[in-house]
Amino acid sequence: MRIVCFGPGPAFKGGIANYNTSLAKALDAFPDNEVHIVSWTQQYPAIIPRDFIDRASRQDQLAGTRIKVHYLTNYNNPFSWAATVKLIKELQPDKVIFQWAIALQGFPLGYIAKRLTKWGKTEVLFDIHVLVQKEASSLDRFFTKYCLKYSNTFISHALKTAEELKETLPQLNYYDSKTGERGGAGQKTILNLFHPVYDMFKPNPSLDIAALKEEWHLRKHVFLFFGFIRKYKGLHNVIPAFAKVAKERDDVSLMIVGESFWATLDNTKFSTRLKTALFGFAKKLLVKQSDNEKDYNPLALIEQYGLQDRVFVVNQFVPNEDVHKYFQVADAVVNYYETATPSGVESIAYNFHMPILATKVGHFPETIENAYNGYSSRA
Repeated sequence: MRIVCFGPGPAFKGGIANYNTSLAKALDAFPDNEVHIVSWTQQYPAIIPRDFIDRASRQDQLAGTRIKVHYLTNYNNPFSWAATVKLIKELQPDKVIFQWAIALQGFPLGYIAKRLTKWGKTEVLFDIHVLVQKEASSLDRFFTKYCLKYSNTFISHALKTAEELKETLPQLNYYDSKTGERGGAGQKTILNLFHPVYDMFKPNPSLDIAALKEEWHLRKHVFLFFGFIRKYKGLHNVIPAFAKVAKERDDVSLMIVGESFWATLDNTKFSTRLKTALFGFAKKLLVKQSDNEKDYNPLALIEQYGLQDRVFVVNQFVPNEDVHKYFQVADAVVNYYETATPSGVESIAYNFHMPILATKVGHFPETIENAYNGYSSRA
């Protein structure tokens, strides 16, 4: 088959870029497939004050593959949306798989998907990571309904996501499938699949774990919080919980490894201050009870609880080739999320045979079996 994976290419940061790249590589492993990544050049409105480009990783994630990458689609340039439709039609793919995680992208994605479904020569699939964000605006809900109705097939990674989809677009006729079988005419198939385990992050058998523990001043048992620092991921829950454990045990450490999501640009620059102001105004206008996380700083809790000698912090984006170190040194991953959808961090942990400690929210009760691969409980 000829397949297009539409989403952020390997030049971008984050779980969706990793997922899209890993998906393309998995499909490319079949010798009769021809795989293309059609990627954004800019994923969001220009006012969003964040750098989304991966400027740290050094390895070529697509080395040794036959995958062709086309960086083309700019959220802020509708002419690029038309060019994207033209390119995909020229490629004549059997399937186009769109990554859906941010409802705000529904405007350009809806434009593209609508024209591909009307074209009728390819199967349009939407791979749903997050249906609608927790603080969804009326605009988010509109974009979701506008865009996703043009999908032939949906991929969900949690039963909760599939149910949310049915509630959001109740007028569609759904066919649930766990085998890959598609529904009949007039039906929208939902492929219910668990989030796959990433193969791009693997243990290094020659890593000297004891030496790293000594270098990073870690104690015998190590808990890991990994990934972008955002309020919904609950680092403000992790640190007080760890403080309780640290009072009772002298042999535990906590690693916090990840970039503060809204602290990637130079705040002294006028352009950054202007973007921040415009973005904050837009959120207040569109999202009721909006929290732009401007003042969210859970790392301050480390000093507040007197944990400076027990917590190791890497407050920056970690290059892909260094990710394995933190998972190999740790003993368990802590995901004390306030809300959750299928988690890339959880999937990385499983590739290192690590248990998950998680709050009982979102999909975690589906994927975590207590005393088998971790524990999930109410916060």
